[in-house]
Amino acid sequence: MRKFKEFIIEKLVLLCGFASIIFVGLIFLFLLREGLALFKTAGPFNFLFGKNWYPISEPAQLGILPLILGSLLVTVGAAVISIPIGVGCAIYIAEIAPIKIKEMLKAGIELLAAIPSVVLGFIGMVTLVPLVKNIFHLPTGLTALSGSIMLAFMAMPTIVSVAEDALYSVPKNYKEGAFALGATHWQTIWRVELPAASSGILAAIMLGIGRVIGETMAVMMITGNAAVIPHSILAPVRTLTATIAAEMGEAVVGSEHYFALFAIGIALFVISFAINVTADLFLHRDE
Repeated sequence: MRKFKEFIIEKLVLLCGFASIIFVGLIFLFLLREGLALFKTAGPFNFLFGKNWYPISEPAQLGILPLILGSLLVTVGAAVISIPIGVGCAIYIAEIAPIKIKEMLKAGIELLAAIPSVVLGFIGMVTLVPLVKNIFHLPTGLTALSGSIMLAFMAMPTIVSVAEDALYSVPKNYKEGAFALGATHWQTIWRVELPAASSGILAAIMLGIGRVIGETMAVMMITGNAAVIPHSILAPVRTLTATIAAEMGEAVVGSEHYFALFAIGIALFVISFAINVTADLFLHRDE
């Protein structure tokens, strides 16, 4: 009876795994069916590298280069902020913090990850946007910098949690061997534990960046939503995700605008898939 139960559970887990793959494949096929219809009237090169996004003009100008650059600028800015802080927090929690403080910090990070993005976007509008405006003496604080700071805040829980797990899983005899050879605590962390946990830390970073790229509400609320090529991190931008969220409800079904938004979805799907595959490769690099 016990073996039968185990057999049923194993098959259910296997079925769930295959079902998730099938669902992802069906979603991608749906995006392809709707998005590729755009290229019957517009060329892929003009779509990807066009400098103007005016979907309701006559004729429609459907170039997503400003949206790609906006997403890239916000993502890079968030990565520059979140990676050193997130990895530093993970090192502190895993190797330095006392047990009571460690438990409090881990609970706080989990709670931070549970805050809805729309709430964080609202907090950013009320506090961060006026601060950026006053510090840099800008006409508006709705800039790529505001989006980068807020997205870094949202990516850090993922980076800290996964990186801390990677550091914690390093065999204890590595640390003991380093101490036996006369290394200090910091030398052990820097020369032994970080290299040993590098695969997990890189996976944490990639997963954090994936969270940043896929974020919608926060960036739509605090980046200015200007579909122009950004020349500075202090300029308003619009991201790919914000464009879909802002315009899908207004697009006429079957129009070029409608198909263009699905084509943006294809681009986002490919980017997110590439990031997650890269993170998985880093995570299992040593296996």
